[in-house]
Amino acid sequence: MPAKSDAMICAAQPEAAEAGARVLRQGGNAVDAAMAAALVQGVVDPQMCGIAGFGTAHIYLPKQGVHECIDFHGNTPMSATPEMWSNLIEGETQDGFGFILKGHVNDLGYQSITTPGSLLAYHQAISDYGTFDWADICAPAIKQADNGFIVRPHVDFWWNQGASYGRVNVGDRLGFSQTGRDAYFRPDGSIKRTGDHVQIPDMAETLRRIAQGGADIFYHGEIADQIDADMAANGGLMRKSDLESYELVRGEPMWTTYRGRRIASNRPPGGGVQLLEMLNILENFDLAGIGHNETEYLRIVSEAMKQATIDKDAHVGDPAFVDVPLDRLLSKDYATDVAKRITAREKASVERYQGGMAEPKDTTHVVVRDRDGNIVTMTHSLGMPSGVITDGLGFMYNGCMAVFDPRPGRAGSVAPGKSRFTSLCPSIVFDGDEPRIALGAPGGTQIAMGVLQVILNMLDFDMSPVEATAAPRFSSTSNALDITNRIPSYATEPLEAEGYQVVRSPLTFAFAAPHAIKIDTDGTLSGGGDPSHDGVALGVIQGSAA
Repeated sequence: MPAKSDAMICAAQPEAAEAGARVLRQGGNAVDAAMAAALVQGVVDPQMCGIAGFGTAHIYLPKQGVHECIDFHGNTPMSATPEMWSNLIEGETQDGFGFILKGHVNDLGYQSITTPGSLLAYHQAISDYGTFDWADICAPAIKQADNGFIVRPHVDFWWNQGASYGRVNVGDRLGFSQTGRDAYFRPDGSIKRTGDHVQIPDMAETLRRIAQGGADIFYHGEIADQIDADMAANGGLMRKSDLESYELVRGEPMWTTYRGRRIASNRPPGGGVQLLEMLNILENFDLAGIGHNETEYLRIVSEAMKQATIDKDAHVGDPAFVDVPLDRLLSKDYATDVAKRITAREKASVERYQGGMAEPKDTTHVVVRDRDGNIVTMTHSLGMPSGVITDGLGFMYNGCMAVFDPRPGRAGSVAPGKSRFTSLCPSIVFDGDEPRIALGAPGGTQIAMGVLQVILNMLDFDMSPVEATAAPRFSSTSNALDITNRIPSYATEPLEAEGYQVVRSPLTFAFAAPHAIKIDTDGTLSGGGDPSHDGVALGVIQGSAA
């Protein structure tokens, strides 16, 4: 990292981070770098994210007076109905972030797809706040798609070792379409491994068309027609009319305070409400005095996680369809009441329909800060990817319908045009009016839990971004306390004696994959990317304006 770097990008893929760093070096701003990197992420991590996905971009541009979240959640197609799958339910995931249905109709194939928002969000962000032309933003992704990519360790892990958790196996998703079978498998029929080359010419051609036609070609033009024809021919719920009517949701972030800092995060149906609620609860405890990952620390933080999960299950959904009681959930008085119950050693109970399956962690993140103080922290995803790749287009669609509740009358129930809940919570920590930390994470329902722990690590334990993102994590989004293998047994044995179920993961890193940038008072930048996702932070000297 250059000694005098005045800009930084942190991402889960080295190729994407490099693409964004090059944009910064050429004089682009944080928005330019983030969106260029995001498009490359869709090429080199094509099941984690892509132009047919969803997410949230948290954008802070102080000199322009801009601080907003662009939410581009996956919307239920208008042909969906609340009761269409009510007789197919077999179980709910243990962490409450999805349902298992007969035939996996909500999980794999054409009915699992929600109307995507990613491409529209990337394009709109550049149109409103970027300094580069859209075609130049697309150029790194086109070049990467032309060259293909080499399978990295995390891609290999997800393709070949990721557990199915009762869902469709990853291999079935990769091989669902002809394009997937051609691109992701070796001649002997096995899934490609680390070091193997992947190239999808159709993806490069689609990106070229998008570079020329912008988002309009995807939502209203020729690509929309190709998507519509494929969906109609294969029983998909989505149609061109869904693409044409799709709209971004834009607004100010939500806020809370934590030990004198101001924390900004995204609104429902995103996961910011969970993050802020947990911070409010934990502010009532001397975590630094207790000690990082000590027994009592694990108990207190896990109980805060459980309460936030209970409240999410009961109340948090698309605000256009559900009355989310934010005033109560984010109330300091409510947090104090919860803290009193935790102090009294009461155990919260997270209700589940049935099952014992966990949510796969298939999402990605990029965070950028430029020399003018502009910040973009964006989490974007395919959810659990549908496996569907339209012939001739090259990209995989999201599979977000699996998260909707097939039981009518609930906060997360299916409804036409409804956005699905997501744990995405790209966030910024301020000291007064000055941003000090920008962060976010992939990781399914564990995202808010991972982001929470990085904030606690940095604010309560004065860790650097590298230390904070690499420290052992845990999670409790059910009545079990899930821990990584680096948390010692002597810290958890007293909890087991108290009746807690402790589930030890064999993994070194688990429970989200946070990425963070820290801005010191003197302007020094430092960053940390989760090692399990091949994360990297690149500091650069930003070039003159393009």
